[in-house]
Amino acid sequence: MRPTRNGAQLITNTQGSAPGTGPQPADFTDVRATNLAVVLRFVRENAPCSRADIAASTGLNKATVSSLVADLIDRRLLRETGLTENRVGRPATMLVLDGSPYAAVGIEVNVDYLTAVAVDLKGEALLSWRRAFPGGSASSGQAVAGIAGVARRVVTRMTKEARQVLGLTVAVPGLVDLGGSVRLAPNMGWRDVDLAGDLAKALRDPGFPVLVDNDANLGALAELRFGPHGGVRDLVYLTGEIGVGAGIVLDGRLRRGGAGFSGEIGHIEIVPGGPPCHCGRRGCLEVVAGLGALLDRTVPGGVSPAELEPEIDEVVQRAEAGDPVVLDLLDTLAGNLGRGVGIVANLLNPEVVVLGGYYVKLAPWILARAEQEMLGRALAPGGGGCRLVVSGLGYGAAALGAAARVLDSVDSGRLPAPA
Repeated sequence: MRPTRNGAQLITNTQGSAPGTGPQPADFTDVRATNLAVVLRFVRENAPCSRADIAASTGLNKATVSSLVADLIDRRLLRETGLTENRVGRPATMLVLDGSPYAAVGIEVNVDYLTAVAVDLKGEALLSWRRAFPGGSASSGQAVAGIAGVARRVVTRMTKEARQVLGLTVAVPGLVDLGGSVRLAPNMGWRDVDLAGDLAKALRDPGFPVLVDNDANLGALAELRFGPHGGVRDLVYLTGEIGVGAGIVLDGRLRRGGAGFSGEIGHIEIVPGGPPCHCGRRGCLEVVAGLGALLDRTVPGGVSPAELEPEIDEVVQRAEAGDPVVLDLLDTLAGNLGRGVGIVANLLNPEVVVLGGYYVKLAPWILARAEQEMLGRALAPGGGGCRLVVSGLGYGAAALGAAARVLDSVDSGRLPAPA
């Protein structure tokens, strides 16, 4: 492979050649699919642009670009949008993304809610639903049935709008292996659930890919594609739910680890000998800076997963009223969170750490304190340039990231067939 000017790769040979035989010619279909993806990705990032712009930036010759563009127009992935004269030479026909017949679907499953979104090829919202969901008390079978029911409703809605669903990704707060099985989701009570396979069966082999991924991973993807951090190469996204997880982007790529289990920052010990965690350890970040740490102290008798949001709203109201007990609890939570972010800053040196989920609502009382703690614990001056910020994507971040994973597969060459 050789890099293009915009970082894409043009495949000219296949891997796995027999020893001593040298590189073998790539299959023409594979090369064309890869180059179609290169062109589509370039237009997404640079639209409006011309065929000449594509050729100059990717290294593909003009005849090849013209053929690829024609193919993408036939698939209704690109469309022409008129001429521009603001250039040297003859006016050029400009290209933009089309994708009007298509939709990518993302669903986030959590202990107290379920969010479903659908976006078009440009990432523009087609649908956004958020519902209460007993994820913390439902069995895995009941959860599969509930998720499948919502997915069918979304697909039906898209079909009525004459859109083809390109794929469905489901975000889950737990350890998800590379095959889409949930190995452990402690706050959901799940262990070894083949969620991708079970959903595909429940949807009766829907004709599009069904994927499952960790919610923090997908939150990080959402920040890259839909947030203000698209140009950031090193980013960590922290979920703010009962559990605390991290989605890690290094050098512009999501890092899942060898088996897909990276980012379990919630089980790093922050307070030695601290409160017990369901993982069997004590003083984990999750139990000293997660929502449970806060609500266990503000809600007599504890809180059920179905009541998380109204209880967080109550905490916000008390903080706004200057309740000293709540303000002290938030300060403690923020300090512990900052210790965890300090570990992240020392270990990964990200450009930005994004706080998501319910942390967004609590940001006015925790952000500055957490950043102060992070800066005090980071070895590099100024935290190594790390910034602690709040997500602007709200509760839909993981669901948006789930849809983004479908769009990423299109960018990587999984294209719909020509009409």
